[in-house]
Amino acid sequence: MDLLNTLVDKGLRRELPTREEALAVLATSDDDLLDVVAAAGKVRRKWFGRRVKLNYLVNLKSGLCPEDCSYCSQRLGSKAEILKYTWLKPEDASKAAAAGVAGGAKRVCLVASGRGPTDRDIDRVSKTIEAIKEQNEDVEVCACLGLLSAGQAERLRAAGADAYNHNLNTSEATYGGITTTHTYADRVDTVQQAQAAGMSACSGLIAGMGESDEDLVDVVFSLRALDPDSVPVNFLIPFEGTPLAKEWNLTPQRALRILAMVRFVCPDVEVRLAGGREVHLRSMQPLALHLVNSIFLGDYLTSEGQEGKADLDMIADAGFEVEGAGETTLPAHRADAVAAAAGCGGGSCGPCGDDSPAAATPEAEAVAGQDARTDLVAVRRRGAGTDLPPNA
Repeated sequence: MDLLNTLVDKGLRRELPTREEALAVLATSDDDLLDVVAAAGKVRRKWFGRRVKLNYLVNLKSGLCPEDCSYCSQRLGSKAEILKYTWLKPEDASKAAAAGVAGGAKRVCLVASGRGPTDRDIDRVSKTIEAIKEQNEDVEVCACLGLLSAGQAERLRAAGADAYNHNLNTSEATYGGITTTHTYADRVDTVQQAQAAGMSACSGLIAGMGESDEDLVDVVFSLRALDPDSVPVNFLIPFEGTPLAKEWNLTPQRALRILAMVRFVCPDVEVRLAGGREVHLRSMQPLALHLVNSIFLGDYLTSEGQEGKADLDMIADAGFEVEGAGETTLPAHRADAVAAAAGCGGGSCGPCGDDSPAAATPEAEAVAGQDARTDLVAVRRRGAGTDLPPNA
Protein backbone atom coordinates (compact mmCIF):
# COMPACT_ATOMS: atom_id res chain seq x y z
CA MET A 1 0.00 0.00 0.00
CA ASP A 2 1.56 3.29 -1.13
CA LEU A 3 0.15 5.12 1.91
CA LEU A 4 1.91 2.84 4.38
CA ASN A 5 5.21 2.92 2.49
CA THR A 6 5.08 6.72 2.56
CA LEU A 7 4.28 6.80 6.27
CA VAL A 8 7.09 4.41 7.14
CA ASP A 9 9.58 6.49 5.16
CA LYS A 10 8.42 9.65 6.92
CA GLY A 11 8.49 7.99 10.33
CA LEU A 12 12.06 6.82 9.86
CA ARG A 13 13.01 10.41 9.00
CA ARG A 14 10.91 11.94 11.82
CA GLU A 15 8.94 13.80 9.16
CA LEU A 16 5.38 14.91 9.93
CA PRO A 17 2.71 13.16 7.84
CA THR A 18 0.01 15.25 6.22
CA ARG A 19 -3.38 15.49 7.87
CA GLU A 20 -4.81 13.57 4.92
CA GLU A 21 -2.36 10.72 5.49
CA ALA A 22 -3.17 10.56 9.21
CA LEU A 23 -6.90 10.50 8.47
CA ALA A 24 -6.33 7.77 5.89
CA VAL A 25 -4.80 5.54 8.58
CA LEU A 26 -7.98 5.83 10.64
CA ALA A 27 -10.06 5.06 7.54
CA THR A 28 -8.26 1.83 6.61
CA SER A 29 -10.32 -1.34 6.58
CA ASP A 30 -10.10 -4.28 8.95
CA ASP A 31 -8.74 -6.27 6.01
CA ASP A 32 -5.70 -3.96 5.99
CA LEU A 33 -5.26 -3.84 9.77
CA LEU A 34 -2.29 -6.17 10.03
CA ASP A 35 -0.52 -4.27 7.27
CA VAL A 36 -1.08 -1.02 9.20
CA VAL A 37 0.27 -2.56 12.41
CA ALA A 38 3.30 -3.99 10.59
CA ALA A 39 4.10 -0.63 8.98
CA ALA A 40 3.82 1.34 12.23
CA GLY A 41 5.82 -1.42 13.91
CA LYS A 42 8.77 -0.67 11.65
CA VAL A 43 8.77 2.91 12.90
CA ARG A 44 8.44 1.79 16.53
CA ARG A 45 11.37 -0.61 16.20
CA LYS A 46 13.56 1.99 14.48
CA TRP A 47 13.44 4.28 17.51
CA PHE A 48 12.77 1.88 20.40
CA GLY A 49 13.71 -1.62 19.31
CA ARG A 50 11.66 -4.27 21.10
CA ARG A 51 11.84 -2.64 24.52
CA VAL A 52 8.71 -1.95 26.58
CA LYS A 53 8.92 0.60 29.38
CA LEU A 54 6.80 -0.12 32.46
CA ASN A 55 5.15 2.70 34.41
CA TYR A 56 3.30 2.47 37.71
CA LEU A 57 0.50 4.74 38.96
CA VAL A 58 0.11 5.81 42.58
CA ASN A 59 -3.13 7.69 43.23
CA LEU A 60 -2.14 10.09 46.02
CA LYS A 61 -5.63 11.57 46.48
CA SER A 62 -8.73 9.94 45.03
CA GLY A 63 -12.13 11.42 44.20
CA LEU A 64 -13.83 14.62 45.32
CA CYS A 65 -12.53 16.71 42.42
CA PRO A 66 -14.18 20.13 41.80
CA GLU A 67 -13.67 19.90 38.01
CA ASP A 68 -16.44 18.62 35.73
CA CYS A 69 -14.47 16.52 33.21
CA SER A 70 -17.20 14.37 31.68
CA TYR A 71 -15.02 11.28 31.26
CA CYS A 72 -13.72 11.16 34.83
CA SER A 73 -14.99 8.99 37.68
CA GLN A 74 -13.52 11.50 40.17
CA ARG A 75 -15.36 14.52 38.70
CA LEU A 76 -17.71 16.91 40.46
CA GLY A 77 -21.06 15.15 40.76
CA SER A 78 -19.74 11.69 39.86
CA LYS A 79 -21.90 8.86 41.13
CA ALA A 80 -19.26 6.25 40.32
CA GLU A 81 -18.61 4.11 43.39
CA ILE A 82 -14.85 4.62 43.46
CA LEU A 83 -12.38 4.80 46.32
CA LYS A 84 -12.31 8.25 47.93
CA TYR A 85 -9.51 9.33 50.24
CA THR A 86 -7.39 12.37 50.96
CA TRP A 87 -3.59 12.67 50.61
CA LEU A 88 -1.51 9.58 51.27
CA LYS A 89 1.36 10.06 53.68
CA PRO A 90 4.78 10.13 51.96
CA GLU A 91 5.79 6.81 53.55
CA ASP A 92 2.58 5.12 52.35
CA ALA A 93 3.00 6.49 48.84
CA SER A 94 6.62 5.35 48.81
CA LYS A 95 5.55 1.85 49.88
CA ALA A 96 3.00 1.74 47.06
CA ALA A 97 5.60 2.94 44.57
CA ALA A 98 8.05 0.28 45.74
CA ALA A 99 5.58 -2.44 44.75
CA GLY A 100 5.55 -1.12 41.18
CA VAL A 101 9.33 -0.85 41.03
CA ALA A 102 9.64 -4.40 42.31
CA GLY A 103 7.33 -5.47 39.49
CA GLY A 104 9.65 -3.93 36.90
CA ALA A 105 8.44 -0.35 36.61
CA LYS A 106 11.13 2.25 35.95
CA ARG A 107 8.78 5.25 36.22
CA VAL A 108 6.36 6.01 39.05
CA CYS A 109 3.51 8.39 38.25
CA LEU A 110 2.19 10.33 41.25
CA VAL A 111 -1.36 11.51 40.57
CA ALA A 112 -3.76 13.58 42.66
CA SER A 113 -7.32 14.60 41.86
CA GLY A 114 -8.20 18.29 41.84
CA ARG A 115 -7.98 21.41 39.73
CA GLY A 116 -4.38 21.98 40.69
CA PRO A 117 -2.07 21.86 43.70
CA THR A 118 -1.80 24.43 46.45
CA ASP A 119 1.66 25.37 47.65
CA ARG A 120 1.07 23.09 50.64
CA ASP A 121 0.26 20.27 48.22
CA ILE A 122 3.56 20.89 46.43
CA ASP A 123 5.29 20.49 49.80
CA ARG A 124 3.48 17.16 50.34
CA VAL A 125 4.37 15.84 46.91
CA SER A 126 7.96 17.03 47.25
CA LYS A 127 8.32 15.00 50.45
CA THR A 128 6.79 12.00 48.68
CA ILE A 129 9.25 12.30 45.78
CA GLU A 130 12.13 12.47 48.23
CA ALA A 131 10.85 9.41 50.10
CA ILE A 132 10.55 7.40 46.86
CA LYS A 133 13.99 8.35 45.65
CA GLU A 134 15.57 7.54 48.99
CA GLN A 135 14.43 3.94 48.49
CA ASN A 136 14.87 3.78 44.69
CA GLU A 137 17.30 6.45 43.56
CA ASP A 138 17.24 5.43 39.90
CA VAL A 139 13.46 5.43 39.50
CA GLU A 140 11.90 8.15 37.35
CA VAL A 141 9.13 10.13 39.07
CA CYS A 142 6.39 11.84 37.09
CA ALA A 143 3.91 14.14 38.84
CA CYS A 144 0.34 14.68 37.63
CA LEU A 145 -1.36 17.21 39.87
CA GLY A 146 -3.50 19.28 37.53
CA LEU A 147 -3.01 22.90 36.51
CA LEU A 148 0.20 24.47 37.80
CA SER A 149 0.60 27.98 39.18
CA ALA A 150 3.69 30.15 38.74
CA GLY A 151 6.77 28.66 40.36
CA GLN A 152 5.28 25.26 41.18
CA ALA A 153 6.95 23.44 38.29
CA GLU A 154 10.33 24.70 39.43
CA ARG A 155 9.66 23.50 42.97
CA LEU A 156 8.70 20.03 41.77
CA ARG A 157 11.81 19.87 39.62
CA ALA A 158 13.97 20.92 42.58
CA ALA A 159 12.37 18.15 44.66
CA GLY A 160 13.45 15.56 42.11
CA ALA A 161 10.48 15.23 39.74
CA ASP A 162 11.74 14.04 36.37
CA ALA A 163 8.53 14.58 34.43
CA TYR A 164 5.10 16.18 34.59
CA ASN A 165 1.93 14.81 33.01
CA HIS A 166 -0.99 16.89 31.85
CA ASN A 167 -3.04 15.53 28.97
CA LEU A 168 -4.72 17.59 26.24
CA ASN A 169 -7.32 14.79 26.05
CA THR A 170 -9.21 15.96 22.95
CA SER A 171 -9.11 18.56 20.20
CA GLU A 172 -9.33 22.25 21.02
CA ALA A 173 -12.52 22.52 18.95
CA THR A 174 -14.38 19.93 21.04
CA TYR A 175 -12.85 20.68 24.43
CA GLY A 176 -15.84 22.71 25.56
CA GLY A 177 -18.01 19.62 25.17
CA ILE A 178 -15.91 17.78 27.75
CA THR A 179 -15.47 20.34 30.53
CA THR A 180 -16.51 23.84 31.57
CA THR A 181 -14.29 24.39 34.60
CA HIS A 182 -11.03 25.02 32.75
CA THR A 183 -9.88 25.48 29.17
CA TYR A 184 -7.75 23.73 26.59
CA ALA A 185 -5.37 26.69 26.76
CA ASP A 186 -4.96 26.12 30.51
CA ARG A 187 -3.74 22.62 29.78
CA VAL A 188 -1.28 23.74 27.12
CA ASP A 189 0.09 26.36 29.51
CA THR A 190 0.74 23.79 32.23
CA VAL A 191 2.65 21.49 29.86
CA GLN A 192 4.76 24.44 28.74
CA GLN A 193 5.47 25.42 32.36
CA ALA A 194 6.76 21.90 33.02
CA GLN A 195 9.01 22.05 29.97
CA ALA A 196 10.35 25.47 30.95
CA ALA A 197 11.23 24.13 34.40
CA GLY A 198 13.36 21.37 32.89
CA MET A 199 10.98 18.48 33.42
CA SER A 200 10.22 15.98 30.69
CA ALA A 201 6.71 16.71 29.42
CA CYS A 202 4.12 13.95 29.24
CA SER A 203 0.85 14.77 27.47
CA GLY A 204 -1.64 12.62 25.63
CA LEU A 205 -5.27 12.00 24.76
CA ILE A 206 -8.41 10.03 25.50
CA ALA A 207 -10.06 8.26 22.57
CA GLY A 208 -13.60 6.93 22.49
CA MET A 209 -15.51 9.93 23.83
CA GLY A 210 -17.55 10.27 20.64
CA GLU A 211 -14.97 12.37 18.81
CA SER A 212 -14.56 12.38 15.03
CA ASP A 213 -11.51 11.19 13.11
CA GLU A 214 -10.71 14.87 12.49
CA ASP A 215 -10.73 15.53 16.24
CA LEU A 216 -8.31 12.67 16.84
CA VAL A 217 -5.93 13.92 14.19
CA ASP A 218 -6.23 17.48 15.51
CA VAL A 219 -5.23 16.56 19.06
CA VAL A 220 -2.34 14.34 17.93
CA PHE A 221 -1.02 17.08 15.63
CA SER A 222 -1.32 19.53 18.54
CA LEU A 223 0.70 17.13 20.68
CA ARG A 224 3.36 16.87 17.98
CA ALA A 225 3.60 20.68 17.97
CA LEU A 226 3.78 20.79 21.78
CA ASP A 227 6.61 18.24 21.59
CA PRO A 228 6.21 16.17 24.79
CA ASP A 229 8.63 13.30 25.33
CA SER A 230 5.83 10.85 26.12
CA VAL A 231 2.30 10.59 24.76
CA PRO A 232 -0.09 8.38 26.74
CA VAL A 233 -3.07 7.12 24.74
CA ASN A 234 -6.07 6.43 26.96
CA PHE A 235 -9.25 4.73 25.81
CA LEU A 236 -12.37 5.92 27.60
CA ILE A 237 -13.45 3.74 30.49
CA PRO A 238 -17.22 4.38 30.58
CA PHE A 239 -17.82 4.40 34.32
CA GLU A 240 -21.41 4.11 35.46
CA GLY A 241 -22.26 7.34 37.22
CA THR A 242 -20.45 9.61 34.74
CA PRO A 243 -21.91 11.54 31.78
CA LEU A 244 -20.07 9.34 29.27
CA ALA A 245 -21.19 6.02 30.75
CA LYS A 246 -23.03 5.08 27.54
CA GLU A 247 -20.14 5.92 25.20
CA TRP A 248 -19.02 2.53 23.92
CA ASN A 249 -17.56 3.69 20.61
CA LEU A 250 -14.43 1.59 20.20
CA THR A 251 -13.61 -1.76 18.68
CA PRO A 252 -10.22 -3.41 19.15
CA GLN A 253 -9.52 -2.73 15.48
CA ARG A 254 -10.26 0.99 15.79
CA ALA A 255 -8.12 1.23 18.91
CA LEU A 256 -5.19 -0.27 17.00
CA ARG A 257 -5.68 2.15 14.10
CA ILE A 258 -5.63 5.06 16.55
CA LEU A 259 -2.37 3.83 18.09
CA ALA A 260 -0.83 3.40 14.65
CA MET A 261 -1.81 6.94 13.67
CA VAL A 262 -0.23 8.29 16.86
CA ARG A 263 2.99 6.40 16.12
CA PHE A 264 3.19 7.75 12.57
CA VAL A 265 2.63 11.36 13.75
CA CYS A 266 4.91 11.03 16.80
CA PRO A 267 7.48 8.48 15.62
CA ASP A 268 10.29 9.07 18.12
CA VAL A 269 8.38 9.77 21.34
CA GLU A 270 7.42 7.36 24.09
CA VAL A 271 3.91 6.31 23.07
CA ARG A 272 2.27 4.78 26.13
CA LEU A 273 -0.70 2.44 26.09
CA ALA A 274 -2.65 3.74 29.06
CA GLY A 275 -6.07 3.42 30.69
CA GLY A 276 -8.77 1.35 29.02
CA ARG A 277 -6.55 -1.08 27.12
CA GLU A 278 -8.04 -4.13 28.82
CA VAL A 279 -11.58 -2.86 28.19
CA HIS A 280 -11.25 -2.04 24.50
CA LEU A 281 -8.30 -4.01 23.10
CA ARG A 282 -9.02 -7.10 25.16
CA SER A 283 -7.34 -10.16 23.60
CA MET A 284 -5.66 -7.97 20.96
CA GLN A 285 -3.47 -6.16 23.50
CA PRO A 286 -0.30 -7.95 22.34
CA LEU A 287 -0.69 -6.45 18.84
CA ALA A 288 -0.55 -3.00 20.41
CA LEU A 289 3.01 -3.68 21.59
CA HIS A 290 4.07 -3.40 17.96
CA LEU A 291 2.84 0.23 18.06
CA VAL A 292 3.60 1.48 21.57
CA ASN A 293 6.81 1.22 23.57
CA SER A 294 5.39 1.87 27.02
CA ILE A 295 2.50 0.62 29.18
CA PHE A 296 1.16 1.01 32.69
CA LEU A 297 1.77 -1.99 34.91
CA GLY A 298 -1.13 -3.21 37.02
CA ASP A 299 -3.99 -0.94 38.07
CA TYR A 300 -4.99 2.61 37.14
CA LEU A 301 -6.30 5.48 39.24
CA THR A 302 -9.82 4.26 40.00
CA SER A 303 -10.07 1.09 37.88
CA GLU A 304 -8.31 -2.24 38.02
CA GLY A 305 -6.09 -3.45 35.21
CA GLN A 306 -5.08 -6.99 34.41
CA GLU A 307 -2.72 -8.68 36.83
CA GLY A 308 0.86 -7.44 36.76
CA LYS A 309 2.16 -10.94 36.02
CA ALA A 310 -0.19 -11.14 33.02
CA ASP A 311 1.34 -7.90 31.70
CA LEU A 312 4.84 -9.34 32.00
CA ASP A 313 3.80 -12.63 30.39
CA MET A 314 2.14 -10.76 27.53
CA ILE A 315 5.31 -8.78 26.83
CA ALA A 316 7.48 -11.89 26.83
CA ASP A 317 5.06 -14.00 24.80
CA ALA A 318 4.81 -11.30 22.12
CA GLY A 319 8.59 -11.30 21.71
CA PHE A 320 9.32 -8.03 23.49
CA GLU A 321 11.44 -7.30 26.56
CA VAL A 322 10.98 -5.11 29.61
CA GLU A 323 13.19 -2.02 29.46
CA GLY A 324 15.82 -2.12 32.19
CA ALA A 325 16.43 0.59 34.77
CA GLY A 326 19.79 1.40 33.22
CA GLU A 327 18.49 1.76 29.68
CA THR A 328 17.62 5.12 28.16
CA THR A 329 14.06 5.18 26.89
CA LEU A 330 14.26 7.96 24.32
CA PRO A 331 16.37 8.00 21.16
CA ALA A 332 19.68 9.83 21.59
CA HIS A 333 18.56 13.06 19.92
CA ARG A 334 15.61 13.39 22.32
CA ALA A 335 17.40 12.10 25.41
CA ASP A 336 20.19 14.65 24.94
CA ALA A 337 17.65 17.47 24.71
CA VAL A 338 15.91 16.32 27.90
CA ALA A 339 19.23 16.10 29.75
CA ALA A 340 20.21 19.57 28.61
CA ALA A 341 16.91 21.06 29.77
CA ALA A 342 17.14 19.34 33.15
CA GLY A 343 20.74 20.43 33.62
CA CYS A 344 19.99 24.09 33.09
CA GLY A 345 17.27 24.07 35.74
CA GLY A 346 14.62 25.31 33.36
CA GLY A 347 14.46 27.77 30.52
CA SER A 348 4.23 12.00 31.54
CA CYS A 349 -0.41 9.86 33.56
CA GLY A 350 -3.70 10.21 34.26
CA PRO A 351 -6.80 10.38 33.04
CA CYS A 352 -12.50 19.12 30.62
CA GLY A 353 -18.72 22.85 28.04
CA ASP A 354 -21.50 20.92 29.06
CA ASP A 355 -21.88 17.25 29.89
CA SER A 356 -22.74 16.29 26.32
CA PRO A 357 -20.21 14.21 24.37
CA ALA A 358 -18.90 15.36 21.04
CA ALA A 359 -20.76 14.28 17.91
CA ALA A 360 -20.17 10.61 17.18
CA THR A 361 -18.69 9.36 13.94
CA PRO A 362 -20.70 6.94 11.76
CA GLU A 363 -18.45 4.13 12.94
CA ALA A 364 -19.04 5.09 16.56
CA GLU A 365 -22.80 5.15 16.02
CA ALA A 366 -22.59 1.70 14.49
CA VAL A 367 -20.94 0.11 17.52
CA ALA A 368 -22.39 2.21 20.35
CA GLY A 369 -24.56 0.08 22.60
CA GLN A 370 -23.52 -3.17 20.88
CA ASP A 371 -20.12 -3.75 22.44
CA ALA A 372 -20.76 -2.36 25.91
CA ARG A 373 -18.46 -4.59 27.97
CA THR A 374 -19.45 -3.26 31.36
CA ASP A 375 -18.19 -6.52 32.84
CA LEU A 376 -14.65 -5.35 32.06
CA VAL A 377 -14.94 -2.09 34.02
CA ALA A 378 -13.69 -3.02 37.49
CA VAL A 379 -13.46 -0.32 40.15
CA ARG A 380 -10.12 -0.41 41.97
CA ARG A 381 -10.47 -1.88 45.46
CA ARG A 382 -6.82 -2.67 46.22
CA GLY A 383 -3.50 -0.87 46.55
CA ALA A 384 -3.16 2.80 47.51
CA GLY A 385 -5.85 3.96 49.92
CA THR A 386 -6.79 0.41 50.97
CA ASP A 387 -5.44 -2.31 53.25
CA LEU A 388 -5.07 -4.76 50.37
CA PRO A 389 -1.81 -5.38 48.51
CA PRO A 390 -1.38 -3.58 45.18
CA ASN A 391 -1.41 -5.15 41.75
CA ALA A 392 2.11 -4.97 40.34
